[in-house]
Amino acid sequence: MDESNLDTLKTRALSLWRAHGRETPLPGVFLAAADAPFGPIHGVYEPSLCAVLQGAKISRVGDRSYCYDAGKCLITSLDVPVRAEIIEASSARPYIALVVNVDPADVAGLLLDHAQTEVDNATSSTALGVHPLPADLVDPLERLLALADRPGDIPVLAPMIRREIVWRLLNSPQGAILRQTGLADSRLARIGRSIAWVREHFTDTLSVPHLAALAGMSPATFHRHFKAATAMTPVQFQKSLRLQEARRLLLSEGSDVAQIGFAIGYESPSQFSREYRRMFGAPPGRDGAEIRRMVASETHA
Repeated sequence: MDESNLDTLKTRALSLWRAHGRETPLPGVFLAAADAPFGPIHGVYEPSLCAVLQGAKISRVGDRSYCYDAGKCLITSLDVPVRAEIIEASSARPYIALVVNVDPADVAGLLLDHAQTEVDNATSSTALGVHPLPADLVDPLERLLALADRPGDIPVLAPMIRREIVWRLLNSPQGAILRQTGLADSRLARIGRSIAWVREHFTDTLSVPHLAALAGMSPATFHRHFKAATAMTPVQFQKSLRLQEARRLLLSEGSDVAQIGFAIGYESPSQFSREYRRMFGAPPGRDGAEIRRMVASETHA
């Protein structure tokens, strides 16, 4: 897509971000901006559309990397832990991106209403994909952001515009991944059921046979399709969730490293510290102190 086609949307998004930050007045709509390269950023992506309007970002899931710049979008169909970096941003041309969460129930409703049930499993087995932003999405995205100036319209019009966005995505060349999220018996939807269980019970001992039963697959088939979708084994996926939760607890609840390790499911403090350092580049005590220092610095800036 010609970047000039994004100018109005980019200007509106940047203005909205300056007024509200990441959290917009629009449910399920988020903005990200930066005036310098930044990262790594650890988090869990939910089913969503992330459109980069200026700058560039790289997101890593397991051993896969997804790079997307202005005019491209990342479509995510499952909850996946991600390590990301903003790799192109400056004060003159800040990175700016728009994220719209996608409710699988909306996908299912549109598929049911319009009987679009054919899915190519061979080409849509991964949880993430980078694509050109469909040109016919620019207008509804702009109309969606414009509702922030008319709060009274948001409850009525925002759901309608978000439904339009999902509809256009489903009917674009990029729609195969999202179609799977709305089909109860599709491969990704079944993997999604197991992921939902892991997210809710990430401190429990992980049982691949149990997860496979939730997905309606044999353990071997489940393991293969889980890794194809997420670029991680189930154990690696759970470990990533645990360590991200540990980092959140270090920020919000203090520096008792051993207690936090036990709270997220580690029986060995040394194993927890070793795996935390491998993921975040510093042991938990030092990393937690640095995060709190940075937050305090930003608060008093």
